[in-house]
Amino acid sequence: MVTRRLAGSLLRAAARRWPAELRDDLVREWDAELHVLAGRGERWRMLRFAASLATSRAGTPVVDRAVLHRRLRHTAGVLLLAPPACVVVVVLAAAVLRVAFGALDVRLDWAAAVQLPIWSGLTAGMAALLALLVTRAARRTVRTGPLATALGVVLPIGLTVTVVLAALAGRGERGLPGTVPGLLLWLALLVPALWGAGLLARRGRTRLAWAVGLLGALVAADAAVVLAVVSAIPATPVGPVGDGLPPDTVDRISAPLWLLTCWTDSSLGLPRPTAWERFLITDRVLVEPVFYLACTPYAVAYAVAAARPAPAAEPVPEPLPSPA
Repeated sequence: MVTRRLAGSLLRAAARRWPAELRDDLVREWDAELHVLAGRGERWRMLRFAASLATSRAGTPVVDRAVLHRRLRHTAGVLLLAPPACVVVVVLAAAVLRVAFGALDVRLDWAAAVQLPIWSGLTAGMAALLALLVTRAARRTVRTGPLATALGVVLPIGLTVTVVLAALAGRGERGLPGTVPGLLLWLALLVPALWGAGLLARRGRTRLAWAVGLLGALVAADAAVVLAVVSAIPATPVGPVGDGLPPDTVDRISAPLWLLTCWTDSSLGLPRPTAWERFLITDRVLVEPVFYLACTPYAVAYAVAAARPAPAAEPVPEPLPSPA
């Protein structure tokens, strides 16, 4: 329909004069209004509506400013509160594990072998629940570009990590110099993973967006753990060990498995890492992999939900006045 296309072109021209953070919401609302008018066959009214928007100033109160401010506050609340919630998830899962291990250690000989899998499983379960809450909350947040969304997710996580590290400074054996590089690498690699997921979600490819986001976050966490282990534990020396005891080293050949080792305390049936290497890895790099696991579901969920296009028939938050 020529009239519909012309009206759409006028609306796009009108949207370009508004701030970038408002354009997506405005276009969705205007398209919904055009859809209603087109369904009624009111072509001239549809053109007058689009022309009035294209010729009006960008400062015209087309949307309720109170609604926009409420969305901004809601967005800030979600992005700032979710990372501390991930910290709570890790701590709560550890507390539940401690109680469960106290009950199992007396009765089962293999209780120690399942500590890490239980901790990881509890963390993943609670992180999935947090991701569901974030997905619902993301529908009422301000829509921005995928890169801005990715940075909006990652920067509060970095702030939370900074606060936690400052509170725990001097208590760990590795200290801040041994922890910061891996965390910084994880945050840096998490941005493109969320960015790619947001780009795909904006195009309506939600399943692929989830796959790219989760895979990218997994690669980011794996690379961060590899850097942390390489920085803390030397490589296996060439040649026999004089005293016959296993050296405090880790063979780099098993590096891609170190993240899964930290989550499962297992070599997944492979010869490397050995039991002694697993002990060294989980002794030096214990909390960070679980924290990555806690943050990944919510981060990907927000990136996908915030970028996913709304259905055409979705009711608008504030009804637009009918054109004269």
